Amino acid sequence: MANLSRILGPLLGVAAGVLVAGWLMKPTPASLPDTASVVQQMREVARLETLQVSLYKKVTFTPEPEATDALWKDVVNWARHTLQNPHGRAIVFADAHLGFDFQRIGPSSLHVAGTRVQVVLPPIDVRVELRPGETEVIDSNLDSTQTAQLLEKAKVAFERDVRADSRLQQRARDSAERSLRALLLTLGYREVLFVEKLPSTGTAG
Repeated sequence: MANLSRILGPLLGVAAGVLVAGWLMKPTPASLPDTASVVQQMREVARLETLQVSLYKKVTFTPEPEATDALWKDVVNWARHTLQNPHGRAIVFADAHLGFDFQRIGPSSLHVAGTRVQVVLPPIDVRVELRPGETEVIDSNLDSTQTAQLLEKAKVAFERDVRADSRLQQRARDSAERSLRALLLTLGYREVLFVEKLPSTGTAG
């Protein structure tokens, strides 16, 4: 029994030392950066996080005759419109950018409880850039103003389609979450949750 005590004594001492060292190395809330610093670093990391997709769409455009306050002018416009029969079709190419405006994120977007942090992402932002060099206008007798209106119509249609595409929205969100989670984990947080709404003040996280 004495020999066993002599053997176990040092082993227990080593085990206790390991446990104490592990406890000392464990991140504590006091060692975490302040919220303002976290927000600034989140903005820097996510600034580059934008999903870009290439799109194309076939569009047609037939402008309506312009209405005026004078009945006779309306008749003249209608006659000119009917005789000229303005119309146009085009295959329009564009790049759509989906991302988050992280300048809108602030301390009120985070809820920290120890080493757990909850984050509310800002609304997704959609931006469309037409590629005029690749756009093909076909079967058109539109003037330059009407052609510009046709392209603007295509741009609006692109934006509407992208905003309605849940798969693209989710891809953009997943990309932003991956980058922000990696950042927050390196800052010392152990659990990172992305939520739609933060808990009320005073509510446990």
